[in-house]
Amino acid sequence: MSLDPAPTRDRVIAAALKALDSGRFQADLARRVAMPTVSREEAHKPDLQAYVDQELVPVFDRLGFATRIFRRDAAPGAFLLASRVEDASLPTVLMYGHGDVVTGVPEKWSPGLSPFRMTERDGCWYGRGTADNKGQHSVNFAALEAILAVNGKLGFNLKYLMEMGEEYGSPALAELCAEEAEAFAADMLIASDGPRIGLNQPTIFLGARGGMNIHLEVVAREGYHHSGNWGGLLANPGVELAHAIAILIGPTGECLVPELTPGTIPADVREALSRCTIETSPGDPELDEWWGAPGLTQAERVYGWSTLEVMEIEVGNIAQPLYAIPPWARARLQLRHPVGVDTDAVLPAVRRKLDKAGLQRVRIVPATDAAFPASRSDLDNEWVRFVAGSMQRTTGKPPVILPNLGGSLPNTIFTDTLGLPTIWVPHSYPGCGQHGADEHLPISIVREGLAIMAGIFWDLGHR
Repeated sequence: MSLDPAPTRDRVIAAALKALDSGRFQADLARRVAMPTVSREEAHKPDLQAYVDQELVPVFDRLGFATRIFRRDAAPGAFLLASRVEDASLPTVLMYGHGDVVTGVPEKWSPGLSPFRMTERDGCWYGRGTADNKGQHSVNFAALEAILAVNGKLGFNLKYLMEMGEEYGSPALAELCAEEAEAFAADMLIASDGPRIGLNQPTIFLGARGGMNIHLEVVAREGYHHSGNWGGLLANPGVELAHAIAILIGPTGECLVPELTPGTIPADVREALSRCTIETSPGDPELDEWWGAPGLTQAERVYGWSTLEVMEIEVGNIAQPLYAIPPWARARLQLRHPVGVDTDAVLPAVRRKLDKAGLQRVRIVPATDAAFPASRSDLDNEWVRFVAGSMQRTTGKPPVILPNLGGSLPNTIFTDTLGLPTIWVPHSYPGCGQHGADEHLPISIVREGLAIMAGIFWDLGHR
């Protein structure tokens, strides 16, 4: 491989874009999407290992990285740490991504589309993992390859952590980073996951809202009982559960339990969100402006406040009605919350709220789902200014800077366990269909993402 005799930032970006225009990027991503790396299904454990062995290790070997593989019993797949240390005196960047995906649900995809066969349609690539997260780390890999091909070096040290269990809740990742803190030591984290704020809005976010599930249950008795003979005589668990939910969530979606919210939005967070506008793209649902916490902007509702949502409700069987009073009712609620919520106080507060309303029969069932803590790096951070400046230099416009993602990620492991400022540069958008049918990645985001990341890598090496 011959190096560019006079490497420049523009030539590195051009080399990254060539990977897309030549079709090589598409071929790489299609091959990765074809591997059904579903971390929550035992049958796909061999696919998780194959992704590490056949995709990740060869990429990093080719780029001159040393690789280490870690295994933990609690994790569904291996962890890979790839390191390229060019000079101990240079700054060290830690990057992160995940190679696992959620289940495919092929029966729910549109005709002609399949989760584990990448298909191009209307300027997008469809397939499971195109947006979350194979497409995103593929962008970063291609940008790294471009700068090394043109420049011959990074000009900084880089460690890249890849896990195969993020969709499983990242079990053992925190323990691994604590036990191997020296191996993961760095000056900052740059990672790519989650969506931009909008299709055409390059974005930085500095953390993630926390996520926890609240399971409610009312069990009254054994068996169903005729509604005509027993209606008015037997308590109906469905009615009790409906009232419990109404005690916790208002008719316009407001969380009615103060302890589940941060109470206030910090001034710097509010100021940052004042510059953010949530825009929809073709195919996205129309926003319900009347829904959510009153007195807040839409950006504040999703990035600066808590939301309590009903995910599933079970009572009776509407497809096969028995016209009988059901014996039980269950619901799973999900709390998404920013920094400032004491998660240890959440369930006691819910219990008090239900008891005060006379709903003692509604039980809070211990959740088996994984929970993510909330985290957020400092908005006034030199690395934030550096990355934002690099992105503006590449795209000609300042990126949107969000205090945190609306969803949840294992960001607290990097901020709290490793003590790093965290900057996420996502290469997806809200309407991508991640975790559902027809997941896709717009090729326009890939193109812009390749240029952005190549520019960031060049600028990191020429600070």
